[in-house]
Amino acid sequence: MQRRRFLASAGAAATAGVSLLSGCLGASGSDTAAYDIGMTAQAFVEAEFTVSPGETVVWHNNSARTHTVTAYEAALPEGTEFFASGGFESEQAARDAWWSDRGGALENGDEFSVTFEEPGQYDYFCIPHEQAGMLGTIYVEE
Repeated sequence: MQRRRFLASAGAAATAGVSLLSGCLGASGSDTAAYDIGMTAQAFVEAEFTVSPGETVVWHNNSARTHTVTAYEAALPEGTEFFASGGFESEQAARDAWWSDRGGALENGDEFSVTFEEPGQYDYFCIPHEQAGMLGTIYVEE
């Protein structure tokens, strides 16, 4: 009987420890107020994000993998500027830089930001994980 009581007590203690630990993890994980879009192994979180004109969107790589944030140039609203981590002037330049020397790389903990002035839909992707579906959309609405 003592063995069962011990196991029940140990189980209750372990469960309490997990609850306390998950509370601690939740507190540290709630630091997302510092950025808008996170990056996991093969996804942007949130994949769709809406802002007002003049607002800045901040991406944060919280993955162990290296990523990029690269606009689909042909899909940008007319008259808006191309954007890419690494500051490239075109989608092709960003792709070439990535494949030659990992240009535009965002390592774990790195951030990238863009201020969106014009309303519209801004589609973007991660160059090394594009084929895996690492795509996102920013909607800028009045």
